[in-house]
Amino acid sequence: MVARNLGSRIRRRGLMLVLSSPSGAGKSTIARNLLESDSSLELSVSVTTRPRRGSEIEGVHYHFRTMREFERLRDSDELLEWAEVHGNCYATPREPAELALAQGRDMLFDIDWQ
Repeated sequence: MVARNLGSRIRRRGLMLVLSSPSGAGKSTIARNLLESDSSLELSVSVTTRPRRGSEIEGVHYHFRTMREFERLRDSDELLEWAEVHGNCYATPREPAELALAQGRDMLFDIDWQ
């Protein structure tokens, strides 16, 4: 009886599912397949300083920022992690990830291996 009552009071936190490998190793393909097979899974949208490519949409593929904006985010602890890859900076924004996980939503992270 106690265990049943306890279980109903415990809120489930979301899971962080991290795909990490060198650039070009297939993370995005795996991520796309996972997202297509599980509609409850959310993708963390990274911040980057690289220029937007023609078909990319702000907030869908990346959050595109200038180096100055990126440095402000980094210096104010608004990023969970960041790295420089091929001369551009990439990062995981803290707030959307922490909010999703606190609300019990599972989130997929596609991160280049360093």
